Amino acid sequence: MPNPRPALPASLFRFVVENVSGVGLVLGALLMAASLTPSLIPRGEGVQGVLAGVCFAAGYGLAVLLRWIWVTLDLPLLHGRTGRQVLLALATLATLIVASFLAQATDWQNDVRAAMGMAPAPPELPLMIGTLAFLVAAALLILGKLAALFVRRLIARIAQVMPRRAAHLLGLIIGGILLWSLANGVLFSGFIRTADSSARALDAVIPPDIQPPSDPLRPGSPTSLVAWQDLGREGRNYVHTTPTAADIAAVTGGRTMQPLRAYVGLNAAETAEERAALAVAELDRIGGFDRSILVVAMPTGTGWLDPAAVTTLEYLHRGDVATVAIQYSYLQSWISLLVEPEYSAEAGRELFSAVYRHWRTLPEGERPELYLYGLSLGAYSSQQSLRLYEMIDQPFAGALWVGPPFVSPLWQTLTRERDPASPEWLPRMDQGQTVRFTNGRQGLSPQDVWGGIRIVYLQYASDPVVFFDPGSAWRRPDWMETPRGPDVSTELRWYPIVSFLQLAFDMAVSLHVPMGHGHLYAYDDHIAPWMAVTQPPGWDEAGLDRLRRHFQGLQAQQGGSAD
Repeated sequence: MPNPRPALPASLFRFVVENVSGVGLVLGALLMAASLTPSLIPRGEGVQGVLAGVCFAAGYGLAVLLRWIWVTLDLPLLHGRTGRQVLLALATLATLIVASFLAQATDWQNDVRAAMGMAPAPPELPLMIGTLAFLVAAALLILGKLAALFVRRLIARIAQVMPRRAAHLLGLIIGGILLWSLANGVLFSGFIRTADSSARALDAVIPPDIQPPSDPLRPGSPTSLVAWQDLGREGRNYVHTTPTAADIAAVTGGRTMQPLRAYVGLNAAETAEERAALAVAELDRIGGFDRSILVVAMPTGTGWLDPAAVTTLEYLHRGDVATVAIQYSYLQSWISLLVEPEYSAEAGRELFSAVYRHWRTLPEGERPELYLYGLSLGAYSSQQSLRLYEMIDQPFAGALWVGPPFVSPLWQTLTRERDPASPEWLPRMDQGQTVRFTNGRQGLSPQDVWGGIRIVYLQYASDPVVFFDPGSAWRRPDWMETPRGPDVSTELRWYPIVSFLQLAFDMAVSLHVPMGHGHLYAYDDHIAPWMAVTQPPGWDEAGLDRLRRHFQGLQAQQGGSAD
């Protein structure tokens, strides 16, 4: 008679023993546990659950890879009763690790939230994180199993024509290339195309409550060189919210002017060079070169210019300011940085060159002071726009670069060459006559002595866009050393691989914090940097306090960023 079919529980247990890696469970649990500890940005249950699931899958996958290498080298494995007992012990250890760290997750998140003045996390946070992490890890591990099955079959085919070990190596390489091509060439490209088409459609939307301006000094007006529909969504908002001379006078008192804002959207011309030329022509038309202060501003990826920076400068100089900008993308900065960073650099280069050439044709005594400004990807492109050789005899006056992305070459060099006694989150240069760093409250003083060019970097210690470091996967970043920034948790620790993933997730939610933290820069934190860079006259502490109170009101009304 045929042997009876094994009972389902026994079959399931045998399947688990043969297919589950005990070392993978423990290594996955350790990475998941580390992911629950604080990083720069508070994480809700959704983001933390996904992160925890990704970390578990990464740890498990690493263990499976090591096991594959072990088997390929014909090294022994545990089988039978001993193998089952070891698996049970490792599974129990993994469960205890995850449970103990989940029990502390709420306290850790509250530690970061308290540093940013946020409400405490809900008490049920660990349960929500654990449930989502399990689902995410399971989905990723299933995908991993399917990928491994594909590679094994590929190896089996190759092994028919070459030695087994060579087939394993070649199959792994070819399989990896094919799977990467699928992920990058199909899935990622599809995501980018979808994001681009959605952003393009959103950019074209004109809300009925925002009408074309009749004021000839504003782009999009009947006399403008740029059509209202060609300003783009963020350009229209930017022009629409230009403060009037009366708005500024109500806060600053005394004689004021209406600030001038020249802006050219992505649809206004085919190339960055043509958009830059159009922007200079528009700036000249509205009289921008007749103002005392002229700012070449680079927006974020969507074309957004931070009112916290632009408006602050306009009030400080009582409206005697002209700003010129062009749009170079529809996508958010982090997507633009991944797929088209050269577009932003090219746009910054073309705009600055076009403005600078026209500026040099003006009599020296009648030129405005020329400044640069950029936030996020705009700070990157603004820094990339400079060419020392073409301006060494007639340099620009200064720059304010806010939240510069970690890929910015100039920022990297200056940070690396800082005074060793200063922290990475607030570098101090040797003399500080040309470049200074601030978080809005520290790093600048009215008594500072400057040279001919004044450059200020405004960056928060909790901004992951600035302090993300690919090397954090294998080494501890300098900004984790003590003393730490005022809004960075003292409980933050470095973990290999995990810290890299934490910071990557932090970048995705860097705007989901109160203004004044993360990548969300506050109005009043721009006052000291602009004061240092442009040195506006006629301000005392009483006037600056009045200005801060006004901006705090604006900040409460406007909320977050469109980066």
